[in-house]
Amino acid sequence: MTSPAAPHPGGCLCGAIRYTVSAAVSGLRACHCTHCQKTSGTGSSVNAVIQKKDFALTKGTPKCYTDKADSGRLLQRFFCGDCGSPIYSYRESTPERLVVRAGTFDDSSGMKIAINIWTRSARPWSWIDPATEQLPGNPA
Repeated sequence: MTSPAAPHPGGCLCGAIRYTVSAAVSGLRACHCTHCQKTSGTGSSVNAVIQKKDFALTKGTPKCYTDKADSGRLLQRFFCGDCGSPIYSYRESTPERLVVRAGTFDDSSGMKIAINIWTRSARPWSWIDPATEQLPGNPA
């Protein structure tokens, strides 16, 4: 599934950080790893995987936290230093791809979760649509 026409603006809860994604967003990815559970405060994070070249900050400068993910890879997590909203992240091994938190888009109505990853660590109360692709860890 591809979202309606780009661009896709978004930002944090308080408005200090704003961005635009200039490309169409294909199916969203829900990550159930324990780190995404902690950073989201819920059972998963829902993300759009995009090319870095298609992302532009238009307001503010996010803070960054370097995390060692469940996969063992280093992950740069960017968030608003004022309200704490997680905005995007990227793996140090693939800095050309960004993972944007879908809940920060101003309008995500045309987007749908297509794949669930790290399902082996999903909370027992997390609902996973059986029609989506499901992977116990990271995609290949």
